[in-house]
Amino acid sequence: MFRNLLIADSGTGHVEEMVRMLQDIPSFGRAKVNLLHVVQEQNKSQADDHRSNAEQLLKAAIQKMALNPDGVNTLVREGDPKQTVLKVAEELSCDLIVMGSRGLGRLQSILSNSTSQYVFQLSTRPMLLVRDDLYVRHVNRVMVTVDGTGVGDEAVRTACELVRDIPGGTLTGVHVSRQDITPTRGGRTKADDVLDSAVQRARSYGIDLKPLHATGADIGREVCQAAKQTQADLVVIASQDRRPLVARGLVDLDKLLGGSVSDYIRVHAPAPVLLVREAEKG
Repeated sequence: MFRNLLIADSGTGHVEEMVRMLQDIPSFGRAKVNLLHVVQEQNKSQADDHRSNAEQLLKAAIQKMALNPDGVNTLVREGDPKQTVLKVAEELSCDLIVMGSRGLGRLQSILSNSTSQYVFQLSTRPMLLVRDDLYVRHVNRVMVTVDGTGVGDEAVRTACELVRDIPGGTLTGVHVSRQDITPTRGGRTKADDVLDSAVQRARSYGIDLKPLHATGADIGREVCQAAKQTQADLVVIASQDRRPLVARGLVDLDKLLGGSVSDYIRVHAPAPVLLVREAEKG
């Protein structure tokens, strides 16, 4: 599943607890771990002090995560944290970025210069976001959004491979319709077809997916409600949100201030969120 992790650790929040939990899952336990701490650019004397502090912080983080120090690639970089996380992920060809998040809304994120929101918006790679205000439990109950698209199928695959490695793990697939769907003469709806397809796809991975259908105008809100209902420990979502291809240094304000479903779930989900990206074209 994920073979090369980039953990952007700031020394705060619950990222370290989450990583320690994930180490019990074989597919994560076998992954290469890159642990990054970014030091803001300073004058030379300040930079030396901050670099020394960062190295101590990374050592402490390795202990908290119960990682083997010999198997961790630690990196201390200077620069803008937002750009540096993206750059390092590209350099190391990481297939998952793990970050903490303060759970700020869109406008708050822009005004506070949120690193996690920026990376969430611009990265083309899967991300695992762990909100600072969430208590990280064991990962047992996984919920995945089901939408019948290519990237949605990828999210189902990712969730299945994850649950397959968890003893006693369960998987719920939720599909949200914006309005009630009129059944066909056979009594079936498009939602039934989408969920049935996901159930069959999960079976091909040896997983029993429990289908759940919800209706509501606000898809993000319904997904979060379903996560509460199922007591999900982890929410896996697919994102087809448009990301800017040209101006990598600019945040996509339309999406940040608009109705991004994945952004709503990032802020309001009652569990950490694993975002599966659509492969970028061009």
